Amino acid sequence: MKEKQLHLPKPHGLYHPNNEKENCGVGFIAHFKKQSSHQITKDALEMLKRMDHRGGCGCEENTGDGAGILTNIPHSFFIKHIKTLFGVDVEAGGYGVGNVFLPQNKTQRDYCIKIFEKAINDEGQKLIGWRDVPVDADKADVGNTARASQPIIKQLVVGSETGIEVDAFERILFIIRKSVSNIIRTDESLSEALSFYVCSLSTRVIIYKGMLMGSQILDFYPDLDDPDYESYLAMVHSRFSTNTFPSWDRAQPCRFMSHNGEINTRQGNYNWMRAREGVLESEYLGDKLEKALPVIETEVSDSGSFDNVLEFLLMNGRSLQEAILMMIPEAWQNDNEMSDEKKAFYEYFSNVMEPWDGPASIAFTDGRYIGAVLDRNGLRPSRYYITHDERV
Repeated sequence: MKEKQLHLPKPHGLYHPNNEKENCGVGFIAHFKKQSSHQITKDALEMLKRMDHRGGCGCEENTGDGAGILTNIPHSFFIKHIKTLFGVDVEAGGYGVGNVFLPQNKTQRDYCIKIFEKAINDEGQKLIGWRDVPVDADKADVGNTARASQPIIKQLVVGSETGIEVDAFERILFIIRKSVSNIIRTDESLSEALSFYVCSLSTRVIIYKGMLMGSQILDFYPDLDDPDYESYLAMVHSRFSTNTFPSWDRAQPCRFMSHNGEINTRQGNYNWMRAREGVLESEYLGDKLEKALPVIETEVSDSGSFDNVLEFLLMNGRSLQEAILMMIPEAWQNDNEMSDEKKAFYEYFSNVMEPWDGPASIAFTDGRYIGAVLDRNGLRPSRYYITHDERV
């Protein structure tokens, strides 16, 4: 079977793409003291490989529903490649990098790159360059269906304006990505508009993913096998499309989270976020807020919707921990063992954000902190281990 499917089917009969949900495998490894090593990366990939049974595949056993890995930026790796390719010296926090899926059609691909570079210039940042991401579909034994829709994958490197703080630079990268995605992915004149997708663009994390099986990721992306690819945290995900269609962009991890389960309140959550957009103000984004809308992008799954909102909260000054507790509160109302202070926290934020209910187990990270949480249904149990060498 070789079918080029670049987007979800149109609504018909009982099917509607808004009902897309998934059940998957998710996990992470992190060092408590942020000691980076290639071993963290290797162990996370081994974890991903062992979750093949939690992922799905199509009628071809070598075409997966999706898999991927998120790590903190391996600076030794990127400093080496940026110097070699572009002759530029960079420091941690002074550059952003991300993997970008681009159309197979060269004309459309060049257009996407042009739009991206214009957005970088408009925001006053420096384009360092585009790196071709090495991929090996043959070694990974990628199935024909996945190959037919495989995008061109490039790595974008953006330098920050001198003197800008890292958090401010992160918000600029967010605005660049959102504005470019809004232009390209909604352009009906582009037959491959939905082939364009920014996996991440950040000073802190990077994502390697695709319409693959967990056991194919390492062979498909040789970067991950480089000894200089050192990390202190790594999150992995193997997708099982229970009633969804697989695609390269819907593979996880998302930009800040990975998800096992489903968000059954998704439509209500979406409606409330859309309703708020007309009265939103932002101390952090200012007059650039309009470029960050809509908060929830088109053609995303329930996991993608959650990730969009989480990202928006983080870019507007919420801490990762606060944002997660806003979106996924505990069953606090009748918990007699919960402190009054904690109940007051949940009661206050119940007026600010409606719960995103699963059942769901969600792992989350911003590249500095990493954690996992169950929604209040508690129907996606997860476990963790703390090792003697200070890893979780």
